Amino acid sequence: MVNLTIDERNITVPEGTSIMDAAYSAGIPIPHLCFLKEINEIAACRVCIVEIEGKDKFMTSCNNAVEEGMVVYTNSPRLRLARRRTVQMILSQHDCKCATCVRSGNCSLQTLANDLNITDIPYGERLEFQEWDRSFPLIRDSQKCIKCMRCVQVCDKIAGLGIWALEGTGARSTINVSGSRTIAEADCSLCGQCITHCPVGALKERDDTEEFLKAVADPKKVVVVQVAPAVRTAWGEELGIAQGEATVGKIFDTLRKIGADYVFDTAFSADLTIMEEASEFIARFSNGELKEKPMFTSCCPGWVRFLKSNYPHLTAQLSSAKSPMQMFGAVMKTHFAKEIGVDPENIYSVAVMPCVAKKGERNMEFFFEEYAGHDTDCVLTTRELVRMIKAFHILPKTLSDAQPDRLFHDVTGAGIIFGATGGVMEAALRTAYYSLMGENCPPDAFKVVRAQSQKTGLTEATFSLNNIDLHIAVVNGLANTRKLIEEIDRGEKKYDFVEVMACPGGCVGGGGQPIHDGEELSFTRGKNLYCLDKNANIRHSHENPDIKTLYKNYFGTPNSHKAHQVLHTDHFAWEMPKRLLRDKDGYIIRERII
Repeated sequence: MVNLTIDERNITVPEGTSIMDAAYSAGIPIPHLCFLKEINEIAACRVCIVEIEGKDKFMTSCNNAVEEGMVVYTNSPRLRLARRRTVQMILSQHDCKCATCVRSGNCSLQTLANDLNITDIPYGERLEFQEWDRSFPLIRDSQKCIKCMRCVQVCDKIAGLGIWALEGTGARSTINVSGSRTIAEADCSLCGQCITHCPVGALKERDDTEEFLKAVADPKKVVVVQVAPAVRTAWGEELGIAQGEATVGKIFDTLRKIGADYVFDTAFSADLTIMEEASEFIARFSNGELKEKPMFTSCCPGWVRFLKSNYPHLTAQLSSAKSPMQMFGAVMKTHFAKEIGVDPENIYSVAVMPCVAKKGERNMEFFFEEYAGHDTDCVLTTRELVRMIKAFHILPKTLSDAQPDRLFHDVTGAGIIFGATGGVMEAALRTAYYSLMGENCPPDAFKVVRAQSQKTGLTEATFSLNNIDLHIAVVNGLANTRKLIEEIDRGEKKYDFVEVMACPGGCVGGGGQPIHDGEELSFTRGKNLYCLDKNANIRHSHENPDIKTLYKNYFGTPNSHKAHQVLHTDHFAWEMPKRLLRDKDGYIIRERII
């Protein structure tokens, strides 16, 4: 243990503790900007400086450890002046048009400037401008970038992709897409973790709310909206609604007030996905197709993009089942369109998702009978939904618990847990058990696959069903996924079925969720989904009454010819840019060829 004094308070902390953490343990917050614990501890911004008695120079508190007898000041007059000048300098290189920024009111730099009572910038403005393809789902505004390096570190350590890189030195340093590529040429998974970890508005998703509102205003369009399970766990955070009060029913009510014609729960098509994916797995396992490599889930588009750019030789191992979002869109433009007597071209399918990669997945084409178009026409993130609620001046207290529309009204707890890491696997195993054993398992029989904390990147388990041993794995975070896949490729790990989620904690921690700088709420949100599952009337996908009716009246059986035409996809129909290999110094060697 180390004894020291911080702002005249005697403190004892373990050896190796950073000065910042030591101060925080005593209730003394030290301002900071670039710092992200265990991810970005490089003191790039120098906002977290402190004064140490006996030393002439300030020290950064985020990456310097405490020492015995150290006397620290976090808010001395000399220190306050230096910190103000540092933040003023950062502001001189930042586009300060806060009123038109998506992060206004939720910006660490804005908060810091307000806290330091900065009302003027004595330095000349110098903004950097880089061209950007604003049709791409991920948007970077170089004029807002403060070079904190968070995006670089997050992409390296969480996504394991290295999409962003620091270029230049000194005053000419900048962040850019690595390898002198455009973002469209890069192997970006669109997980959006760089967005949720950016402290300012330099990174954001493409805003598609106006496209949605144009469709609402078009009298020819029938606007149908689906809401993903993970959205209900987070949408109330920015609106001051307690989690127990921020129900999916109030989202339905909101969407109807905005002008949607029909509203549905994506948990319904998650149940549909389980029917197809579980049946596909049993068939492929029984046929001996999984002896060498496992079948991978395919409902996370960030993961699919990652696999196709980094490990394209494994593309055939992906489940051919579409994601719940795409399945719902396909059903909207086939069975639902016929039921309500509307041409598929006039069905405008909207998805409210916790994900940026879904905006990319929306581009996938759909061909069935005489219809050619897209399963989904527009994807809105949870953040875009919240911005629309505010733009329409909808008061949360006026919302009521509305029900989804008929035909696809019923959902199960199995569909709801899709939004948490391990949820897809658990739901699939519940239905696979029924298919193999002829009876339902206890709903929580496979809860061992649930990740318990942010530290848990991989969960492995073996289950015996009808004298068949199934070896499964659940992994979240693409850096963890890379490690797992390379172990599978080297023959060090052998599984039958693997669930992959690109984002830590699964969809609940998606790149389209509300941003809380420095906080990771994905596993807290995930627990909410498991609570909803526990209290659900039906907890097995194959028992969903509306799913049974859909198969009886339209698809016949899971994996039937019609089901394959509408609910499955060809992963070889499109390509991703391949990963770039680098030498030990970070220089690009060649494109990876597999």
